[in-house]
Amino acid sequence: MMDIRSILSRWVSGGGEPVSGGPSASSDLTDTDSETFWIMTGTKGGSRVSINERSAMALPSVLHALEILTGVFAMTPMIYYRREGDGKTRADNSPLFTLFHDRPNDAQSVFLFKEVLLGDMLMAGSFANFVHRDGMFRPKSLSRLDPRMVHPAQHWDRTDGIELFYDARLPDGSNGRFTRTDIWHVPGFSRDGLLGVNRVKLLDDMLGSAVAAGEYARHFWENNAQPATLLKTKGKVNPEDKAKIKFDWKRMFGGARKAGDVAVLDQEMDAEVLGATNRDSQFVEVRAFNVVEVARAFGVPPHLLYELSRATFSNIEQQSLEFIMYSMMPHYERVASAATHYFAEPGHFFEFLPDALLKGDVKTRWEAYKAARETGAMNADEIRRRENLQPIGGKAGEEYWRPANMAVSGEPNQGPFPGQPEGKK
Repeated sequence: MMDIRSILSRWVSGGGEPVSGGPSASSDLTDTDSETFWIMTGTKGGSRVSINERSAMALPSVLHALEILTGVFAMTPMIYYRREGDGKTRADNSPLFTLFHDRPNDAQSVFLFKEVLLGDMLMAGSFANFVHRDGMFRPKSLSRLDPRMVHPAQHWDRTDGIELFYDARLPDGSNGRFTRTDIWHVPGFSRDGLLGVNRVKLLDDMLGSAVAAGEYARHFWENNAQPATLLKTKGKVNPEDKAKIKFDWKRMFGGARKAGDVAVLDQEMDAEVLGATNRDSQFVEVRAFNVVEVARAFGVPPHLLYELSRATFSNIEQQSLEFIMYSMMPHYERVASAATHYFAEPGHFFEFLPDALLKGDVKTRWEAYKAARETGAMNADEIRRRENLQPIGGKAGEEYWRPANMAVSGEPNQGPFPGQPEGKK
């Protein structure tokens, strides 16, 4: 890696613009008219954005999808391991284990920290932290930064490739340009490896239609479930009289408190309802389809958002398993690999443990344990640890069974084997 001091000497301190000859931000990431900027931020040429994070989360389906994804992610522990031969051992005594498993900072529990981590990646496209270090330059705590206030800038060198810097606003209000030793930045799903896709902005049309359906429902019921009305007459009405008739009609029949009032029309007027009915416009079907669209956008099975119109008892369990495998596992691997790349010491790595989420029902689980125990794949203590039980210890817990009717190919059965009663071969 290039000498960091030589790089920093080419930069203006305090987050200013790069001097001549120094690294510069990618034009695609700063040009508001570029395709890359639009696809990553959802804004193009300063156009008005109708959907933001707050309005998107006002949709119950979006809010619940976010709660499910971040909640499941936060309840899954991330473990720091040390490689040993072909296996691995938990590095429980490492400060990095404590940092990500127990205490990321003094203000947040590890659950809240991971919940916000994935929430930022899903809703803003990336997650960023300021890394606080001790006197020996070891990470000691992490402070979340507003992802909208962290902008990656890159310098490309023919010898060393890309070197990243970050223009960021810190929680104390100060701005600066920081190296990657100060900022841990994790982009979500990305098309360039630097910026994550902001799905709220990118899905503006889909989310906007769902919000519009909700607004229609609110206005519809506020108006006493009455659609627009057309007043017709055979005679000619001058503009002043039209305005007065319209005002009187809205005063008498506009709003939910006017239910049951009687209209008396003169001048041979007729009242005609305009617009299609909710049945004709398939209003209920549209709202149900919007839930499915949100589920599709966030990778959540519809039944988890309580859209059960096509759910059956036979497919819900399979969908739940696929949710862990195809929706959650990429999030686990994305964050674990980012933490390994940034923090891990040589010969160490981070990994999430979703074992508890992949367990089947009690009957299926214990049948699997029985098969693993009888074939010698697991001992009693390993099974008990998976069930959060204290180990037995000694031979009863540590020995592996081997079926009495099995032996190594080409060798005689010598028995008895460990755990096999005397007298049986």
